[in-house]
Amino acid sequence: MVMGERIFLSSPHMSDEGYEMQYVKEAFDTNWIAPLGENVNGFENELAEKVGSKAAAALSSGTAAIHLGLKAAGVGKGDIVFCPTLTFSATANPIIYQNATPVFIDSDYETWNISPKALEEAFEKYPEVKAVIVVHLYGLSADMDKIMDICRKRNVAVIEDAAESLGTYYKGKHTGTFGDYGIFSFNGNKIITTSGGGMLVSDNEEKIAKARFWATQSRDQAKHYQHSELGFNYRMSNIVAGIGRGQLKVLDQRVEKKRYIFNFYKNELSSLEGVEFMPSNKWNEPNYWLSSIILTGQVRPIDVMEALELENIESRPVWKPMHMQPFFEKYDFVGTDVSETLFENGICLPSDTKMTSEDLERVCKIIKRLWLK
Repeated sequence: MVMGERIFLSSPHMSDEGYEMQYVKEAFDTNWIAPLGENVNGFENELAEKVGSKAAAALSSGTAAIHLGLKAAGVGKGDIVFCPTLTFSATANPIIYQNATPVFIDSDYETWNISPKALEEAFEKYPEVKAVIVVHLYGLSADMDKIMDICRKRNVAVIEDAAESLGTYYKGKHTGTFGDYGIFSFNGNKIITTSGGGMLVSDNEEKIAKARFWATQSRDQAKHYQHSELGFNYRMSNIVAGIGRGQLKVLDQRVEKKRYIFNFYKNELSSLEGVEFMPSNKWNEPNYWLSSIILTGQVRPIDVMEALELENIESRPVWKPMHMQPFFEKYDFVGTDVSETLFENGICLPSDTKMTSEDLERVCKIIKRLWLK
């Protein structure tokens, strides 16, 4: 095999129309390559309009967006923040940045996301919680009506980690727009990418303006350099934002292709013994960022991953729960064993939007062989 034939899990996919280069070239032609500029302003406005938020702040990463979302919500030293355990560490790390304490919440099988039942139990145990982070895992929306009802009764801030779910709808509304703050990621593996970057969105325009201030080293309005608050170097560059503006134009195409990939796998593999696909709900319109399955029979996830890797095809396990991670295992966990079961039995199949039907057939053929042994 040569590297050109490799099938990736989810790699960057620039537009065929070259939208990205148009914005990047404009930045070069005007010598506006430094942080901030027309592309940053444009990307913020266009992303906010796309998802239906009043304001957005373009930042260096989705992690930075979560960090400033927590700060905007008033989370500080000693505060408790509820966080799904089945997620990537970037969701939980900013809680520690703020010297707060994470409490990890289990998933449910209906959504693979934070369990409303476990969330209720966590509130009973920790009524003084400051904020709740909700993740929309692999592009599947959490059950936001139940979650928001639980949180609003306690008057607790909600931060939606929609890093994996740009283009996903819950009951006709974009994920990332239900809570007080929403965050998106444009890392290289996301459904659209700027190579690296993130966005914080909210209907609270004053808080978003404050987040931009913090992200620009908290530089006060003065002729000299003056700083009255702790600042961060979190702003997105004008070049990166230009890539984002071009990528945003093809978001709907990327979602359509992700759904095609998921349905292809479902048609080809769902009849195999012990194969279960990520859940579908009538109120959920996923972007299917990664097509994921659960294996409950003799064929195990490691068998599939090793077989695919031998053929130069990338796949991954489902996220390892945070409460099982060496760094986070000292923090409390509320729930049963749902997240652990999903981790032990789950696998993310290659979901690259550049995959052809022939590529998908190749993947499925390799997987099916394992059931013939």
